[in-house]
Amino acid sequence: MHTERIGFIGLGIMGRGMAANLLRAGFALTVWNRTAARMQPLLELGAHAAASPAAAAAASDITFLCVSDTPDVQAVVLGEQGILAGARPGSLVIDCSTISPAATKDLAARLAERGVGMLDAPVSGGSEGAAKGTLSIMVGGEAADFARALPALQAVGKAITHVGPNGAGQTVKLMNQILVVGHALAMSEAFLFAQASGVDLHKALEAVQAGAAGSWMLSFRGPQILARDWRPGFTIDLQQKDLRLVLEAADAVAAPLPGVSLIFQLYRALQARGLGSEGNHALIKALEHLAGFEVISVQ
Repeated sequence: MHTERIGFIGLGIMGRGMAANLLRAGFALTVWNRTAARMQPLLELGAHAAASPAAAAAASDITFLCVSDTPDVQAVVLGEQGILAGARPGSLVIDCSTISPAATKDLAARLAERGVGMLDAPVSGGSEGAAKGTLSIMVGGEAADFARALPALQAVGKAITHVGPNGAGQTVKLMNQILVVGHALAMSEAFLFAQASGVDLHKALEAVQAGAAGSWMLSFRGPQILARDWRPGFTIDLQQKDLRLVLEAADAVAAPLPGVSLIFQLYRALQARGLGSEGNHALIKALEHLAGFEVISVQ
């Protein structure tokens, strides 16, 4: 049994798997979620319920949060019943959401004024990685806080890298998202080309995924495309939120990102068709619409 008591706020598509893995690793866990019903499966595994983020933080030495966007994190941390209202000096907050690097630095400063440490620790690996405890985690913050948090982070992830001070974790996560959507577009174009050319798509996928063209996106989402399975490991709406953050951060440092700008518009077209809750691999539907045909694999 670990001595650090853990709080976890935000039990969505990523958070619920991460929280369950903390329990399985032997941490005492207190959870809070805006939709209370999502807490029940974790309560059945031995977690305790909190009445608010403040109460979760008050009961915890380390408080994780994993919510959707910058305003959500700000509300959970700074709100009337937020983490800051309950966290004790000497405790630590770990934000696994993907949000603005600039906002992260501000939140870290606000928490530090009260003697509370903060790590920005966004994650990558989809719902599969969250469930299996194999997420990649890019961490910004003080080295001592990183060392303290490492046993808990190891319960939810495998590739855990301290990348710099507060804000650096979010910056590296945005870099990750640039690569994710670039791979998604390349995969979509490749399948569209293969379909139009008349080759067996399953054989084609088998042939290319083990070579230089291979990627996590191709191996995990390629088979879903061929099965016309749009269940999300990560939704279009959330992916689009991340791309907005990428473009805002890139504008602040004058970095030209024409590829991301294109993909942002393709996802926007899918959102306009009501597809925002589908998996981000449904990017291919935007290209299918342009092409006038669908990628259909027959086995």
